Amino acid sequence: MKFVQRDSKNLGIESALSKRSVAECAQRNPPATLAVPSYHRILVKHGLIAKTLPIPDAYRMFLKVGADPEVQKLRRKATTGNKMKYVPALYVVTAMALQGMTKEELERLKLRIAMQ
Repeated sequence: MKFVQRDSKNLGIESALSKRSVAECAQRNPPATLAVPSYHRILVKHGLIAKTLPIPDAYRMFLKVGADPEVQKLRRKATTGNKMKYVPALYVVTAMALQGMTKEELERLKLRIAMQ
C-alpha cells in the first residue's frame, strides 16, 4: 500500500485554479443588466425613459428622439466635428448628440417627444 503525502503548497495551487475557473465562468456570462439594448441604456442614462420601460416602447422612443430636428442637427455636428468616417451604428451618433445637450435642452426634448 502506497501513501501519498500532500503538500500544503499543492493545495494552494489547486484552490487557485478552481477560483480562476469560477472567475472565468463569471466573465463569460454577463449580468442581466447588459441584456438590454444599447439604445435603451442611452435613453435611461439621459433620463428620457424609465429603466422599466419595455424594449419595444424604448425603441419607438429612440426613433422619436432620433427624428427630432435638434438631435439631427447635433448629430450632423458630431459626425463632422469628430471627422468620423465610419459610424458603426446610428445609436452611437445619437448618444454623442445627447451628450452634447444641456439639461435644459434635454428637458425641452422630453416635452417635445411627449407632445408627439
